[in-house]
Amino acid sequence: MTDKALQAELEARLASLQSRLASLKKDATQPHSSDSSEQAQERENDEVVDAIANETRLSIRVIQATLKRIEDGTYGACEACGEPIGEARLNAIPEATRCVSCVS
Repeated sequence: MTDKALQAELEARLASLQSRLASLKKDATQPHSSDSSEQAQERENDEVVDAIANETRLSIRVIQATLKRIEDGTYGACEACGEPIGEARLNAIPEATRCVSCVS
């Protein structure tokens, strides 16, 4: 995949994740029930929503970092040794920052 195609794919994923995060934030601000049994369930739901939001934020940061590496011209170079990461690894994990040798 070319850098331009990858960049477009990552930007689309980023927009989707940002939309998802906005939706999660909106859901988190909804008022809770006054019923104590429902409040317990709502607290559990809040914990799940918080966990999903945290994972979404992490994914956003990873994609933003990958887009920055593409812009900087350092995409595809291992951040540990500087050698090429390898096309097969980048096709499998486009946000990879280390080559197979440095990960092992």
